[in-house]
Amino acid sequence: MSGNVTSLFRSTAAHSPSMAALARESGEAAGAGPVDFCIPCNPYFPTPAMFDEMAGRLREIITYYPSSADTITAELCGLLQLPPQCVAMGNGSTELITWIDHLLVRESLAVPVPTFGRWTDQPMETGKRVDMFPLQEAGGFALDLARYGEFVRARGTRAVVVCNPNNPDGGYLPKQALVGFMDAMADRDLVVIDESFLEFADAEAEPSVVQEAMLRPNVVVLRSLGKNFGLHGIRFGYLVANPALAGRVRAMLPKWNLNSFAEHVVFMLRDHGPEYARSLHQVRRDRLEMTARLSALPGLTVYPSQGNFLFVRLPVGAEGTAVRDRMLTEHRVLVRECGNKIGSSSRFLRLVVRPQADVRRLVSGLEQVLYGAGRGAAVPGPATGTGYSSGTAAVDRLMHETNGSGLRAITARTAGAGAPGFAAAPAPGTGIGTGMPLPAAVPVAPAVAAVPGPAPVPQPVPGPQPVPYPGPVPVPHPAPAPQPAPAPVPAPAGYPPPAAYPPAVGPTPPGVPARGGLTAAQVRGTNGLESVPATGWPHAAGMGRAG
Repeated sequence: MSGNVTSLFRSTAAHSPSMAALARESGEAAGAGPVDFCIPCNPYFPTPAMFDEMAGRLREIITYYPSSADTITAELCGLLQLPPQCVAMGNGSTELITWIDHLLVRESLAVPVPTFGRWTDQPMETGKRVDMFPLQEAGGFALDLARYGEFVRARGTRAVVVCNPNNPDGGYLPKQALVGFMDAMADRDLVVIDESFLEFADAEAEPSVVQEAMLRPNVVVLRSLGKNFGLHGIRFGYLVANPALAGRVRAMLPKWNLNSFAEHVVFMLRDHGPEYARSLHQVRRDRLEMTARLSALPGLTVYPSQGNFLFVRLPVGAEGTAVRDRMLTEHRVLVRECGNKIGSSSRFLRLVVRPQADVRRLVSGLEQVLYGAGRGAAVPGPATGTGYSSGTAAVDRLMHETNGSGLRAITARTAGAGAPGFAAAPAPGTGIGTGMPLPAAVPVAPAVAAVPGPAPVPQPVPGPQPVPYPGPVPVPHPAPAPQPAPAPVPAPAGYPPPAAYPPAVGPTPPGVPARGGLTAAQVRGTNGLESVPATGWPHAAGMGRAG
C-alpha cells in the first residue's frame, strides 16, 4: 500500500475512510483489502449460502423498485413481535438520528462522551447546545446514571441520550437501571436509548428496553440491523417508541427510503433465525478469546465490553495514529484510532471482534509495531504532523487536568471578543466540574417548582483492572498479564442541588449555541494545546438469546 492510503485518515474528520476509498487508493483488487478491525460488523452473518442466494438474484434485486417501507417494516415487526405502529425503519440508524434531531430535539441534548459521533455532531449542526458528560478513564469509562441525571438537571437539558452498549468502550448498563433512569427523566422532552450493539451483549437474558419504551411518552429506542447482520453497506435500522413518537418520524420518511437489498434481507430472515443466533453466540466467544490475547500484551489495557468491539489503551508512550498507519502499511490490518472522538484521544484504539485467525494476525502486528527490536514503540515527538487527530485529545487533556476550567476560560475569551451567541463565563465557584461550561443564567419564575433529582441508581463498582464479562460458554485461555492501573484523574467537583429548568425558549438560529455555552464545533476548533498521549427467530426484547 502506498503512503497515500494513510493520508485518507487525515481528511476524514469524524470517522475512518470507507473500505471502498481505501481499495481505490491502494489499487488493490476487490476483496483483497486489509483485515478489517475497524468497522463493527458481524463476521459470521449472512452465511455463505445466504450470500450465494443474494448473488443469484442480484439482477432482480437491483433492477426493480423495492416494496414500500410499510411493507418491509411489517415483515420485520412480524419477526420481532413488535406492533408496526410503534416502529419506524430508516436507511441506516444515522438517518433516524437525523430525523430524531430535527423533529424531537428542541434546543439541547445531553450525551456522555466518548460515544458515537453523530450524537454530538448532528444536533450541533442544527444549532442546538450539546451538553457533554465526560466518562472518566479512571473509572473504566463506566456511566454513572445518577450523576448523569444530576448533570442533565443542572444544565436544564431537554433531551438525553444513553448508548447501551456504548461505542467505543462497550460499557453496559443493566436493564433495570436504565428503566429507572427513563422514569427519572420523565419530565424531559426526550430520552433516547441507542441499542445499536445490544445484540452482541450476553450480560442479561432480556437486555432490551423496547417493551418499556413503547409504554412511555418520551422514550425512543434505536436499533441497528447492518451491524448485527454483517451488512453495513445495505443501510437499514429501526426505532421503537410509542405510536405518537414513532408516527411523527415515520410520517417524514420517503415512501421508498429502504432499498431492494434491505427488503430482500428482511424477507430472508424468517428462514435463518438459528444461523443468526449462532453467529451472535460465536461473536461472544470470540470476544472472550480476543480479550485474553490482547490483555497479555505488556502495557495494553483492555476495557470490559458487551459490544462486538474492544476499547484498548495503548502502552505509555505509544501514539495511536502512528500505530494505525504502521499496522495498515506494514501488516495490512485496519484498526480504529479514536483521537477524533470527543472525550477520547490517540492513546486509544477500538478493535472489532473477529475470528481467532484474524486476531492472531492483529496481535502479531501489534507486537512488532509496539515492541519490535530496533524499531521502538510508535511514538512521534511533539508537533510532528499528527494534529489532525489531536483536537479531541486537547479536550481530553482539559477535562483531565482542569476539570473543565480551561473550557470556561476559552468561553470567557470568546465572549470578551464579542463572538455572537456566547455567554460570559460563569463566576468562580459556579461551575459543576463536568468538562463543559454552564449556559448563561436564565431567571426562573418563582411559580415553577423545583424538580427533584432521581434517586441514585445502583451501578457496578469497577475493579482496579478491566475484566471481560462472562460469556454463555467459557473459552479456556491463558491468564492475562498484570496491567498497570489507569492514571488517576482529579475527582469531579460536587454537583449543585437540582434546580428547576428554565422556561422554554424559541428555536435557536442555525450555527448559534442555544442559550449560550460552547458547542462541539467550537471545542473542536480550539487550538494551541498539545495532544496527550437457536431455534426460531427471537423477539425484540431478547433477540439473539437462542442458540
